[in-house]
Amino acid sequence: MEEWLTVQCPWCGENFDTAVDPSGGDQRYVEDCQVCCQPIVLDVAIDQDGHASLTARREGED
Repeated sequence: MEEWLTVQCPWCGENFDTAVDPSGGDQRYVEDCQVCCQPIVLDVAIDQDGHASLTARREGED
């Protein structure tokens, strides 16, 4: 079951929604900002209840 989460782009500051599949467990992937097209690293964490939380950072930041 997909869950929609809001991402704030670390490049341009704009918000957009992205779909996350909590059944996949914790994940890390790169998605381009839907506004400025810059690459964003998305870290998805799934809690014990199966709900996702999202952290966004610029690609290349550790």
